[in-house]
Amino acid sequence: MNSDLNTPQPIKFVELLRNEASTEPPPVHTGEVTKETQIIAIYGKGGIGKSFTLANLSYMMAQQGKKVLLIGCDPKSDTTSLLFGGKACPTIIETSSRLKLAGQAVSIGDVCFKRDGVFAMELGGPEVGRGCGGRGIIHGFETLEKLGFHDWGFDYVLLDFLGDVVCGGFGLPIARDMCQKVIVVASNDLQSLYVANNVCSAVEYFRKLGGNVGVAGMVINKDDGTGEAEAFAANAGIPVLAAIPAHEDIRRKSASYEIIGIPGGQWGNLFEDLASNVASAPPVRPKPQTQDELLGLFSADTVGRNVVLEPATTFDMMGRDDLVKPTLEVVYDEV
Repeated sequence: MNSDLNTPQPIKFVELLRNEASTEPPPVHTGEVTKETQIIAIYGKGGIGKSFTLANLSYMMAQQGKKVLLIGCDPKSDTTSLLFGGKACPTIIETSSRLKLAGQAVSIGDVCFKRDGVFAMELGGPEVGRGCGGRGIIHGFETLEKLGFHDWGFDYVLLDFLGDVVCGGFGLPIARDMCQKVIVVASNDLQSLYVANNVCSAVEYFRKLGGNVGVAGMVINKDDGTGEAEAFAANAGIPVLAAIPAHEDIRRKSASYEIIGIPGGQWGNLFEDLASNVASAPPVRPKPQTQDELLGLFSADTVGRNVVLEPATTFDMMGRDDLVKPTLEVVYDEV
């Protein structure tokens, strides 16, 4: 027997790995999205207005003749509350647990509800301290797959995700190529742009691993005209799909669970344009910003960029000078 055939070739294997790692992944698709169903994941900081944006966007899309499914992937389970006039939608996790105890299987009618052409559901999540929200997301999608998720004939599936939770379940659409593109919702404040930048970083990270998801753009909510979010989008290389103004009428109607994305209404044109932009915007590869670049969007007075980091001393911590204690390490004399 030839021993060379059974001898590992570690050097050649390492070279293959290095060659593979040095190969630039193919560019993100920038042409027209041709897949029959567009699955779009929308991310943003908690409280930034994702649910408000998505409820009105999905409603407008439905009025334009599109078949739309809105899925809330936030443990607060409030994505569909505005769509349903403030009424709570039974969640997939809660419903499946209840029916499982009764020895029954979950059906579409148990977890999916509709209004004026919009289909909507909530994945749900555990109570505080009683489980992992990310794991709840994974369980919810497993249930959807059992219900035939990949065979449903929707034009658009909109997924509402928290962007300021970094555990794996919330990154599922990006990590597993479950969606074709991502949209970030932000405002002219540092924290929401920090979250938007984190999402761009996640997209870029998985692109380098061979992923295909790109960022289609940003929706600026509660826009007060100061321009920081628009500047971030330009620096990150992503378009602004819509700028929803910080208007009292919008705030009041949102607080009373009133849909404003209605054709012919005061804000109808705004959401008609958003619906068109969301449908046609190609996914692009974003350029995540550094922390200093994010801070650079704001004035020094606002974010304190002139502050100097001063190292602490042992005296600061203990109220006395540093004590040199003998080491317990055994040191051997050199031979």
